[in-house]
Amino acid sequence: MSSPAGKSAPASLSPLVHLCSLIRLSNQTGTLLLMIPTLWALVLASKGRPAGLLIVLFIAGSFIMRSAGVIINDLADRSFDRRVTRTQTRPLASGVLRPWHAILFLGVLLAIAVSLLLFLNPLAIRLGPVALALAAIYPFTKRFFRVPQLFLGLAFGWGAVMAWAAVRNQLNPATWLLFSATICWALAYDTIYALQDVEDDLRIGE
Repeated sequence: MSSPAGKSAPASLSPLVHLCSLIRLSNQTGTLLLMIPTLWALVLASKGRPAGLLIVLFIAGSFIMRSAGVIINDLADRSFDRRVTRTQTRPLASGVLRPWHAILFLGVLLAIAVSLLLFLNPLAIRLGPVALALAAIYPFTKRFFRVPQLFLGLAFGWGAVMAWAAVRNQLNPATWLLFSATICWALAYDTIYALQDVEDDLRIGE
């Protein structure tokens, strides 16, 4: 999910500042929305006593994957973002960053994500590529699916599945119940968020 912060830094600033703007560093709402379900899963699966290492790994992983997700989203949507008031000043939409800058930074973030994943058990590692696939698919669902928030819910809920697997090394009905609850939660908040752009979406035919 892209965060509510749509503004980018002026073109005269350094590339590092623009990269920070690209990942919405000043607004971590999206990271929290991704992280909270993983913490729910860690606490529930461990019966209230999650390992410190797992907490650190999933907090870091939430920041990295949310950052990667907004880059994928902005790469996919840059032509539309130029025509939406809230998003037209984002670094890719405004042209202060080139797509190859974003792709290179995305590669760095994904390399870090893989390194974090390797600290988990084999089941959680096998679930990891699904998280990336969901993050990559989500921006494109806005083009052909009437409820793209459902795919966002799948992407944000998958972290809870991975966290449960990281604790228990298995999945059970409680895992999927938590996953389903997270999807419903995401459907609610992202529908509210999407209403900000209704007028622009109607104008450009989205």
